Amino acid sequence: MLWIQRAAEGESTSQRAAGGVIIIIIITASAAGQRDAEPRALHKTRHGESTDVSGSQLEELDSMVFKNLPSLRLLDLSNNRISQFSVEALAQDNKIEVLNLSKSLYNHSYIGVFADLFKHSLPKVSHLDLSNNDLVLLPEGVFAGLSDLTVLDLRNNSLVTIRNDTLCNRALKELDLRDNALKVLPNVTLEELSSIPDLRVRLAGNPWRCDCNIEDMLIWLERHEFVVDRLNLTCSGPARLKNAPLLTLKQSQLSCWSNAGDAMDRVLEPSYVFLGMVLALIGVIFLLVLYLNRKGIKGWMYNIRDACRDHMEGYHYRYEINSDPRLANLSLNSDV
Repeated sequence: MLWIQRAAEGESTSQRAAGGVIIIIIITASAAGQRDAEPRALHKTRHGESTDVSGSQLEELDSMVFKNLPSLRLLDLSNNRISQFSVEALAQDNKIEVLNLSKSLYNHSYIGVFADLFKHSLPKVSHLDLSNNDLVLLPEGVFAGLSDLTVLDLRNNSLVTIRNDTLCNRALKELDLRDNALKVLPNVTLEELSSIPDLRVRLAGNPWRCDCNIEDMLIWLERHEFVVDRLNLTCSGPARLKNAPLLTLKQSQLSCWSNAGDAMDRVLEPSYVFLGMVLALIGVIFLLVLYLNRKGIKGWMYNIRDACRDHMEGYHYRYEINSDPRLANLSLNSDV
């Protein structure tokens, strides 16, 4: 486990020169499962405005780690394994403007660690990089506390949707949602993006599902040019529309399967068609057999008619005998 410690107790140091500013970064590696000492603040550096601790396999950042860097404006924590980030790690009046958290989460379920940080500890951040973190869902209102946010990088995650009020930052100028798992953007999200002035959005590399649910998004894309890569958006399904550019689609091409029942019908549709064809074929064969045997069938029907007539005449004769006593006696005498 890695902890950030102050220079006096650090076991390794690295120096970085950026624009004439020397930054001292102290990182101590503790034995797995052990904590030799409580993590303390980074060593204060003269005119320090940026700190790079990327690729250091950091897991925890406790309170007041950065308290000795009041002028810190750029913080790079990319390529780490952060599972805990105290909201008190940064001073309330910190001046951080650029925060790089690319590939910094232990796993995507720890986004809540950053959510609290965004709400309470980053009043000045304007550029936020959350790319390559395998994020699936963003907590609702996760960026609401970043009132100065102008650039938001969410590339190469696994986002399946954008919830209501997730992107409500009026100062936002650049939004990168490329290479996620988005199949359609909800209407509420479309309205939110449309209401932000001077916004530029990138959406390429998502598996857009081209059915009737994407109709509103297609209209939105045609009306708004701030989606800078809209000409590169293509369908991932259904198969007949795979790789078709979204802006070339017509409404008649968008089939609709709105619920699980419809989806099941869609799966069974080929079976229904095949069954109908088999039944039709059986019907045609049956009619053909009737036609070829029409003479025999006609004679068979005549025989049935004659048999029924003889039977009815016999039944009628018996009825007349039973109803007339004289005929009944005559019948008895004839039998004797």
